[in-house]
Amino acid sequence: MAQVSIVTSQAGAVIGHDDAMRFLFVGDSMTIGHAGDFTWRYRMWQHLEAFPGLPYEIVGPRSTLYDAEADAPVSHAYADPSFPPAARRHLSGWGEGWLHMAPVIADAVRGTEADVLLVSLGLIDLGFYTDAEQTAANARAFITAARTANPRLRMVLLPVIPNIRAETDAPFAASCARFNELLAKAVADLDNPSSPLLLASRPPGYDIHTDTYDGTHPGPSGEHLLAAAFADAMHQAWGLGGPYAGGPTARVPAQVQVAAPV
Repeated sequence: MAQVSIVTSQAGAVIGHDDAMRFLFVGDSMTIGHAGDFTWRYRMWQHLEAFPGLPYEIVGPRSTLYDAEADAPVSHAYADPSFPPAARRHLSGWGEGWLHMAPVIADAVRGTEADVLLVSLGLIDLGFYTDAEQTAANARAFITAARTANPRLRMVLLPVIPNIRAETDAPFAASCARFNELLAKAVADLDNPSSPLLLASRPPGYDIHTDTYDGTHPGPSGEHLLAAAFADAMHQAWGLGGPYAGGPTARVPAQVQVAAPV
């Protein structure tokens, strides 16, 4: 595996395949979801299915949800059991961030032959592992490593959405804002025509009090808003698919709504 320099805390190209574009979801607990969730990955799959002229495949080395009782990603209990197993694939983990994904992304891209990364990371880093500058350095390491596996890789990166902790922890809120500035700079610095980078917009109107079930993790409306952020960015910048047209139609069962770190 390519060497990647990881910072740890001291306290318009053609997408690669003739048959299908290969999308890889990379994220933390907001992306993997827990037992009983639909997940925003499911909403994105529904969106992609609405465009039969857009051949695609969802790839990734993992497919499970986080199980709170087992404290491990061992659940297959998606809210919609008809969610196809092949579409459940991802590279995301409960409590994992840029720090954890940068060392493994090259192998994941190489092994899955991914063409497009949809990345939502950073909140767990800032909350538990690294400061804004260190987190941004790890994001740059991630981008560099991913390109060693596919020099024509496309990536869409979502800024950190501050969670409920930011409402009472001013330094944490400032760290989130600072990281988002640094992430935007990284995208501007590292973007190139052969391997384009997109910085998605924070979903308009996203409200942690109504679009999450615990101030961090998305409920059904939040899942749609996160999927829309990625879908609309790709449509507007690259002409892929169309505008996101989904909307909240279901609720996560109350008994599986658990609060936990990202």
